[in-house]
Amino acid sequence: MAISAYTTSLVFPQNYRKTFNLRAMAPQTKPLKPSRKGQSATEARLSLVFALASQTASLCQRCEFLDFSEFRVIGLEPNLSFVLSDLVTETSKYVFPRRFEARNLEEAFMSVPDLETVSYKVLSRHEQYEIREVEPYFVAETTMPGKKGFDFTGSSRAFNVLAEYLFGKNTTREAMEMTTPVYVKKVQSDGEKMEMTTPVITKQSGEQGEWQMSFVMPSKYGSNLPLPKDPSVRIKHVPGRTFAITAFSGFVTDEEVNCREIKLRNSLKKDPQFQIKQNTSVEVAQFNPPFTLPFMRRNEISLEVEKKDAPV
Repeated sequence: MAISAYTTSLVFPQNYRKTFNLRAMAPQTKPLKPSRKGQSATEARLSLVFALASQTASLCQRCEFLDFSEFRVIGLEPNLSFVLSDLVTETSKYVFPRRFEARNLEEAFMSVPDLETVSYKVLSRHEQYEIREVEPYFVAETTMPGKKGFDFTGSSRAFNVLAEYLFGKNTTREAMEMTTPVYVKKVQSDGEKMEMTTPVITKQSGEQGEWQMSFVMPSKYGSNLPLPKDPSVRIKHVPGRTFAITAFSGFVTDEEVNCREIKLRNSLKKDPQFQIKQNTSVEVAQFNPPFTLPFMRRNEISLEVEKKDAPV
């Protein structure tokens, strides 16, 4: 991917100014070429990174200089100035992430974007998992193409459909803020209702092989969300529930989810207060954008639980 040649000056505090040539600073690498069998998941993730970088560079081409001491863009048309200001704000949420309380070394390296997420209360913590009481929320959902919940191509298409709704393809043309994480869940064959946590969630019908992806909506809207223009996007309310949750790093695969689910189910057999709710299926939450390094990614699998009956 070629980066246009231009020079921009950055204004720093105390009259410190330095001019950077972006062509000289850019890594001299050749663009990725898809293989004859199609683009792999890794190549697709890298392409997304390059696309975001290219878009940012194109926005900056009309910039005379930036005043970072006040985070104020100077020398731009008003609309572009607002765009770049928003870009700085949104980027900072990924550059300065937040962290969960770590129970082990793997979790110590995990970080997530500083975005709104579903509210919950931790009821108890254990060595392998924790019990959370999750508050109600709203989601926007769509059906994913393909028969796998962790297929990069299928999930990307569903993600784009929901992102279009979130960023303005709705009845009020309003761009809403992104939330986190992404959820994936298998749906019971009898048509289980969409009940999940934080922004992107996916469910599969056991017989039809359909997966559904959902974005958690910003809480400030409540039930007053703009309606989607795309008929494949649906708005649903998710009631509050109680979950047993365990975290892991890396990229999510079907094999990894199956392994983690078995471990979580076995651990819950020894829980003194909670038991797995009958017919519940695993939900997978993914918190990070695709370009996050594997060891820094935070994923969670969860099983809905209920309190055990008190002994008579």
